[in-house]
Amino acid sequence: MKEYLCLRVPLRREMMTTVRLATGGVCSAAAMSYDGGEDCKVCVTESLLLLMRRGYSAASVCFSAPEEGGGVRVCVTGSEGSCGQAASDEDEIALALLNALAEDVTMDRDGGALKAIAFAFGQQA
Repeated sequence: MKEYLCLRVPLRREMMTTVRLATGGVCSAAAMSYDGGEDCKVCVTESLLLLMRRGYSAASVCFSAPEEGGGVRVCVTGSEGSCGQAASDEDEIALALLNALAEDVTMDRDGGALKAIAFAFGQQA
């Protein structure tokens, strides 16, 4: 996989706009459709909010290009902080959005606690 960009950001609401702008740039570089780029921005934002609600204070967002077919693969990983927060109704909505909009959604859990979320978008998503 070819890496486009990897960001490490504090999980604060005011950082979401910055990450959304970077996501849009990566989707444009990957020649994704406008709608695919918008869906990817929603999924990245929801992933960050999921991790923030779980008690993480920072996260890394890494964008890469799949070997074939174009598009983008995203991995959002929480760091710095506890992950002992229980799931909420907002979390269920976020997970439903991720599964509805993205392809190949995977969740990495450490002892039952959510640690990372990965998903993909095709070129014509």
